[in-house]
Amino acid sequence: MLILGISPPKRDASAALLSERGLETAIEESKLVRSRGFSGVPRGAVECCLDKTNVSWSDIGMVAIASQRRNSRLRQALVQAKSAPLHLITDAFSHIKEICRAGPESSTRRFLDEVKHPSNVAVVHFEHQRCHAASAFYASSFDRALILTLDEKGEGLSGTVSVGEGNRIRTLETMALPHSVGRVYSQVTTLLGFAAHSEEQKTQWLSLQGEPAFHNVFVEMLNTSSNGSLRLDLSYFDRHSSDPTHFSDKFYRRIGLPRARLSEAPQTGADLACSLQKACTTVLSKFLDKWRRQTGTKYLCLAGGVFLNALLVDELERGAGFEDVFVQPGSGNAGCSLGAAWLAWHETLGNPRLNSLAHVYLGPSFKASQIKEVLENCKTPYRWFRTDDERNSATVQLLEAGKIVAWYQGATEFGPRALGNRSLLASPWAPFVKENLNDYIKHREHFRPFALAVPAEDCSHYFDCTRQAAFMTSIGWAKQSAHELAKNFLLPAGRVRLHVVQRESNPSFWTLLKKFGERSPAPFLINASFNLFGEPLVNSPRDAVRSFYSSGVDALVIDGFILAKR
Repeated sequence: MLILGISPPKRDASAALLSERGLETAIEESKLVRSRGFSGVPRGAVECCLDKTNVSWSDIGMVAIASQRRNSRLRQALVQAKSAPLHLITDAFSHIKEICRAGPESSTRRFLDEVKHPSNVAVVHFEHQRCHAASAFYASSFDRALILTLDEKGEGLSGTVSVGEGNRIRTLETMALPHSVGRVYSQVTTLLGFAAHSEEQKTQWLSLQGEPAFHNVFVEMLNTSSNGSLRLDLSYFDRHSSDPTHFSDKFYRRIGLPRARLSEAPQTGADLACSLQKACTTVLSKFLDKWRRQTGTKYLCLAGGVFLNALLVDELERGAGFEDVFVQPGSGNAGCSLGAAWLAWHETLGNPRLNSLAHVYLGPSFKASQIKEVLENCKTPYRWFRTDDERNSATVQLLEAGKIVAWYQGATEFGPRALGNRSLLASPWAPFVKENLNDYIKHREHFRPFALAVPAEDCSHYFDCTRQAAFMTSIGWAKQSAHELAKNFLLPAGRVRLHVVQRESNPSFWTLLKKFGERSPAPFLINASFNLFGEPLVNSPRDAVRSFYSSGVDALVIDGFILAKR
């Protein structure tokens, strides 16, 4: 049976197709419409899943939707009313509107009419946080594990604790709004001058520039429950605001800075980011240790937007006491489409476990003839190589010459990270390579690090890491042998953003790394995402050509074709 999973119609909406063989395909709508801010029904993603697998709606046995919107609307309206009691009159209309919208918007017919499905397809709905949990546990290789999900406000809940056993997931605890670690992280992101819901990674990497001067403040804020539950100290938040996560005067007094003066104290901003990062580690490690001892679980699964934070994941891997940890590579809302499909397969249909997630190359791929048609339509000159070896040799020559190369091969990655199919590559030893990437292509802050890609067989010679490095959901640690080779890319304490490339999952990129290593100090390449500033990863050949000519990238290697600028 084919099961179509659809994430909720909000930011990072996506679709996934599951069969008895496992995940067939998955794609986010944002990559198709070329907008990170897209919010709505993922029509294009649904059609893309059907097209890639060459099936029609009549072949779909079930549609699984990662949303129970009636519960979501009611929860959020109640939270707003409780959080801002002085605004009950001014906010009454919006509360009533939310409740009235709950019925029609949660109806199966209204939602699926938008994707034009036939009326005889069975439809099931699953709660948002439960889909997060399923997306992590069923993608893992663990038969039994503790599952923690944390995001900002998924359908009125900010997280859950569950235990996964075989093909079942049992919820042990739910975290209701306004008690949300994710919301606090987003609020600090806004306070630092970054955009909430899209630039939290800037707060993460800025934390490496600061000191944990306000660690105790955030620990008090995040951890106040006597029984070990994650509950915020609400005295740190402005109860007079319609947004229950605005910080109160108490917070600004504790950090010793007026509300309007933070922009004048950049080091304080870095210290705030560092303090928040460390406090999240402290509080979550204690929280997980309690549940590990209580449930007797050896393994941990993580999902939800909070765990897109690679520094936090690394700390939990090393300090929470579990033998192994698995993080859903698409931890944000996008991963819920996978979770909904797996829940339908296991809970609704009672089927046994499928294979664990081996890779995330689940999006569209394009034939050489399709790529050639785009290149000729764009009137762009190119060279074509008959064999992969010839193409790789030409690519290595470009990299050795210090060129920045866009590498476009195979299927688009699912999730936010470029893992070697939609990547920008460069030699770590090329002059001014970091400056060129930051200033002329990525247009981003210099404190944000680039990843190094290395073949799996060579990794242990240079780095220590867990298997999460295959998905870049954690970080690595440089051994002494790599300190001089990778010195320009090391983070404090010898940490490094690391992408470990498996030959089985990505033979094309693995072979290129090996070939580059034959003529270089080590088989490392800088791996950055191939996209224009403010856009998601490129998806189609036309996206690749447009991004190539609209940026400072020197060459584009797309299948067997190479385009180069003078």
